[in-house]
Amino acid sequence: MKSDPKPQPAKFGALLGVGPGDVPVYSSDYTTADKAQLPNRQAYHSSIDGLFMGYKWQCVEFARRWLYLSKGYVFDDVPMAYDIFRLHSVRVIKDGTRLPLRSFRNGARRWPEPGCLLIWDEGGEFDITGHVAIVSEVFRDRIRCIEQNVENSVWPQGQSYSRELRVTVTQDGGYWIDCSYSDAQILGWVIQTADDAFAEPLVEVDPKLFNLELREAPGNGRDGTAWLDAAEPAEAAYMTMMGGAKLVSDDADERKYFVIGETAKKELRRATNELHAMFMRATQYALQDDELLGRFNLPPVLWPRIRQSWENRRNQMITGRFDFSVSEKGIKAYEYNCDSAACHMECGLVQGKWAAHFGCVDGHDAGEDLFEDLVEAWKNSGVKGTLHIMRDRDPEEIYHARYMKKAIEAAGISCKVIRGLDGLGWDDQGCVVDEDGLRIDTVWKTWAWETAIDQLRAECDVEAENLRLHRTIDKQATAPRLFDVLLRPDVMVYEPLWTLIPSNKAILPILTMLYPNHPYLLNTQFALSGEMARSGYVAKPIVGRCGHNICLFDHNNDLIGETLGQFDDRDQIYQQLFKLPVIGGLHVQVSTFSASGTYAGAGVRVDPSPIITTMSDLPALRIVEDEELTGG
Repeated sequence: MKSDPKPQPAKFGALLGVGPGDVPVYSSDYTTADKAQLPNRQAYHSSIDGLFMGYKWQCVEFARRWLYLSKGYVFDDVPMAYDIFRLHSVRVIKDGTRLPLRSFRNGARRWPEPGCLLIWDEGGEFDITGHVAIVSEVFRDRIRCIEQNVENSVWPQGQSYSRELRVTVTQDGGYWIDCSYSDAQILGWVIQTADDAFAEPLVEVDPKLFNLELREAPGNGRDGTAWLDAAEPAEAAYMTMMGGAKLVSDDADERKYFVIGETAKKELRRATNELHAMFMRATQYALQDDELLGRFNLPPVLWPRIRQSWENRRNQMITGRFDFSVSEKGIKAYEYNCDSAACHMECGLVQGKWAAHFGCVDGHDAGEDLFEDLVEAWKNSGVKGTLHIMRDRDPEEIYHARYMKKAIEAAGISCKVIRGLDGLGWDDQGCVVDEDGLRIDTVWKTWAWETAIDQLRAECDVEAENLRLHRTIDKQATAPRLFDVLLRPDVMVYEPLWTLIPSNKAILPILTMLYPNHPYLLNTQFALSGEMARSGYVAKPIVGRCGHNICLFDHNNDLIGETLGQFDDRDQIYQQLFKLPVIGGLHVQVSTFSASGTYAGAGVRVDPSPIITTMSDLPALRIVEDEELTGG
């Protein structure tokens, strides 16, 4: 007998069923979403009584909506569904009071109960995000739940739940729920209760586990073996800039490296994923408010284009880099470089080869997955035809571009490198072509968007009007300029134009407003307050690169650090002073890299001065077990 075929997914937004409490469950089959009804990201917002529930029709949206309608409380914003397992309270909407939450690991002797949250870990079927469902019925041999964004089929007649999962109860009363997907794992359940019997202990992590350690590799590395390949274009360009195969500028430091524990790595991973989601929310917030958007000092003629880029290409960011201070004082983010971030090759290739050459076997390479994660991001980018890499002649941009070219080609995408703007021209249709006459319609760039915008600012009002109207002008007599390529509506650029917003430091005060006292954020304001002046602060240009034009002031308002540069005429923000840890006479900054918005690897940058710049060294970073840390 043939088994019944699997039901076809219902169209996006279709009613699948109604669970206990008369809360509807909708299909989240995004492939069938009607773009006429859902033209932009804002249209996907789900709100009740002015309260944001989440995005239609994801699992977190349903869980929050069910709790609001059935219980009158909601859990706080989370970047991923599995993060719900870490929450300690919910907020009562009526009066803002908090009620305690307790988490119970799968197999716990306190069984789940109707109305509690069932949480899946990330991985497999629920890769990156994890999953959450509402438990509706509990039995000794099975459990029923209601959920969105799993099986988008209409429930059978008379059924009041989404799925039924098998349960095994052990002799000691442990309640084990079997996951129906072999590649996924149930973390456990979260109950609104103050009773912590059999719950996961609310143990505070030892702050010392976040301290980095400086170590030296055992090998001297001078056995004549070449540890970088001069025949490989990216590595050859890297060696040209560094003056040989090396990670740091001073040969006396060539064997030095840093280690960090697994606990700190997991927290950095969580911080990267959570902060990315927070920066995206802040971007959405800024783009909806002309007064806030004006703080970014971007030409108003570009505002519609930036908003359009956000609506159309929200999920097409390839990679970015967070810069952190990491120590027993906490993990604090300084900024997010979403546009033209660098140092990927050092993290994803060079530090691993350094470790192999110098015999460093402590733990594992902090950047070992970065390259494959970049490849996956490019595979999911939807790029068709040939992608042009646009780079300047800066030595760092040369090897950075060649490293990314390898990832792009490994993703199966045809790729060409453009050196500067030499050789670019116009075809008969007014489109930009490379020196071989190939039309440029997709670009990945090492140039910052701000460079093109600076050119636009310098042009006359006529150029701005042409850009506003998307009007193509015959420029056969004039060679293409950078903004002629990057700001043309028929050219798709990575990173997208909207990355101007989260990369601009004007986003930081908005984050402070949206997430006051968040543990990963530093208090940042558009104007210097007396309180910040009394505690110490950092003045930064809202648009800056390479650590230029940064001033550090202590609690006495004395200047304790300063860098010069080309951004001294830009508006500034003021950020709470939070010094980098000093280890072995070096100020140490940890950088994490994102690929498609999630953690992909980490590295360090160090400097004798308190401000990290493009000239600062990048020694290797290794991840070790917590027990191996001497200060643990």
